[in-house]
Amino acid sequence: LQVGGVSISSSAGKFQSYVAMFSRQAAQGFSLVGRRFLSSGSQYDLAVIGGGPGGYVAAIKAAQLGLKTVCVERRGTLGGTCLNVGCIPSKSLLHNSHMYHLAKDDMAARGINVGSVSLDLDKMMAAKDKSVGQLTKGIEMLFKANKVDYVKGHGTLTGPTSLKVDLLEGGEQSIDAKNIMLATGSEVMSLPGIELDEEVIVSSTGALKLKQVPERLTVIGGGVIGLELGSVWSRLGSKVTVVEFMDSIGGLGIDAEVAKQFMALLKKQGMGFQMKTKVTGVEKTGSTVKVSTEAAAGGDSSSHESDVVLVCVGRRQFFDSLGLEAAGVQMDDSGRKIKVDENWRTNVPSIYAIGDIIHGPMLAHKAEDEGVLVSEYLATGKAPHMDYDCVPSVVYTTPEVAWVGKTEEMLKKEGVEYKKGKFVFGANSRAKANQEELGFVKVLADKKTDKLLGCHIINNIAGELIGEACLAIEYGAASEDLARVCHAHPTLSEALKGAAQYTAFGKAINSP
Repeated sequence: LQVGGVSISSSAGKFQSYVAMFSRQAAQGFSLVGRRFLSSGSQYDLAVIGGGPGGYVAAIKAAQLGLKTVCVERRGTLGGTCLNVGCIPSKSLLHNSHMYHLAKDDMAARGINVGSVSLDLDKMMAAKDKSVGQLTKGIEMLFKANKVDYVKGHGTLTGPTSLKVDLLEGGEQSIDAKNIMLATGSEVMSLPGIELDEEVIVSSTGALKLKQVPERLTVIGGGVIGLELGSVWSRLGSKVTVVEFMDSIGGLGIDAEVAKQFMALLKKQGMGFQMKTKVTGVEKTGSTVKVSTEAAAGGDSSSHESDVVLVCVGRRQFFDSLGLEAAGVQMDDSGRKIKVDENWRTNVPSIYAIGDIIHGPMLAHKAEDEGVLVSEYLATGKAPHMDYDCVPSVVYTTPEVAWVGKTEEMLKKEGVEYKKGKFVFGANSRAKANQEELGFVKVLADKKTDKLLGCHIINNIAGELIGEACLAIEYGAASEDLARVCHAHPTLSEALKGAAQYTAFGKAINSP
């Protein structure tokens, strides 16, 4: 008699034991009905290369949906650039430097006398590192809880369904998977001829671990990262000068009116700006650094001395030793990003790509949503959809700047007739009570249909307020819909309602 391919003797005792074993195996099989199984010869259903926001979220979601999943991360800690040397540590320094500024320069005006205030930079840096450590360990815990295998090392494609991993602890591991997701993210870049030493000529990574407050800090690049880190060190005592090639700050996607007021507010805080200026050289001169510049359009050159130079001129996609050519993965027309279809599948049917290495904004939350959608597609076959116009952007300075959807400049370029409403926080009761009246909300809507097209906010909690606008735009709401939603009083969110009232009706209740 054969049971499960095993020959069983006629002995009653042995027969009963084999039947019991077979029954347990059958019961385990029935308990997995509805879950996807490995294709023949595959070690995993999904292998994710990259453990950043997109990769680790995708891996967890895939495992939750029943896919046997492995995540390969070369850093040795999960969370990618964002958690380790980007979003999270910078937010710790942004928040705590703001607390220092309040104690030093703002509390007395609120009737709170705190006496002498001093900075303990080592302790501030330790608080940042503690937050990062707790969060990276938290992701490892989530991997274990969801049964995601975690391999520490550099992953390289060796074929459409295979990769090798150069393990951090030494040696090599081969992985076979039915599908592979590329989520390798991006890394800092410098300008030609400017070599980063991460001590006096630093990237964002080095700026997060300076050992002392520089007397003079030059920031090359007035985008999101440069402004955030520049504001940190400005609040801690540095004289900060931002050198920007373009004629406005905030980077791509920021509304021109917002950028103009944003720069005025940062100037009032003490930050300096050299606009429409290009850097032609950065040279160490003894204990300082010489920064050479000239007008972006060309002209006379000039120079100034700085103690630290922070280079924030963008990021490049990380493809180092990824094996794209070996696997036959094609790039898009720019040659800088991987070409994917509407399902985030590359030209190789078993390989997908998400995050910074494909089209769309280079943002952690965009990568997270893409990762979830691809994992759901692999597990259920449900076609994914994501509207990049509904992906918000935030600059986490004080005040914060946040936006979602179209700017006025975009709508004009596209020939879209629109209407706008603007509500200043100086007319908001909660902002008055908090003594935080800076900024405004601007709501843009289609002139004919009233459909919401964009929302732009300057406020200390703009990053929190923008979520309501994201939801409204995602679901195709009109400005009147937003204007008629009951908001708690008194709250800063009422400013968003006021701007929507202005857009929908031509007037707002609490604004002249």
